[in-house]
Amino acid sequence: MTSLSCLPPLHHAPSLHGDDYLLLSERAHANLPCSPRPAATTTSMTPAAGDEILAAQRRHRPVAPHLSIYRPQITWYMSMFHRITGATLSVGVYAFGAAYLIAPMLGWHLESATLAASFASLPIFAKISLKTLAAYPFTYHCWNGIRHLVWDTGAAMTNKQVIVTGWTTIGLATVSALALVFM
Repeated sequence: MTSLSCLPPLHHAPSLHGDDYLLLSERAHANLPCSPRPAATTTSMTPAAGDEILAAQRRHRPVAPHLSIYRPQITWYMSMFHRITGATLSVGVYAFGAAYLIAPMLGWHLESATLAASFASLPIFAKISLKTLAAYPFTYHCWNGIRHLVWDTGAAMTNKQVIVTGWTTIGLATVSALALVFM
């Protein structure tokens, strides 16, 4: 079966409606020289062969082109770091909670006095490192959460304000994390 590929688009004729318009457009197209276009053909193949073709097509697609087109912005990094710190802190709290609950059955000593004594026996560099690893994600996530709550009110939403509040959040998180580390 062939179809005609030379038909121009139909334009709206305001004075003609319904069947009159169709008859006029059919008569106008009947006198045009047209070349037949071959019909599309299909080939049957196995699902595995189809998956292989699809995988080959996907390998040639660009991956996240926005990363190479746009200049990185502070909001990208802060959003990513906010999610990472939230997930990390949640996993840490749940892991410690689960370990604390099963500790008596396994003979572990996770009481506060034991943890404090173990921490006190560490070298100063290890203490500062561990405290920083716990304090900075916590303070960053808290301050950035406050920033998001401010945004929920509709305030500080211009580009300049978003950048200023971003750097302010990073500064406050750093200062408060250092305060917690050196307490």
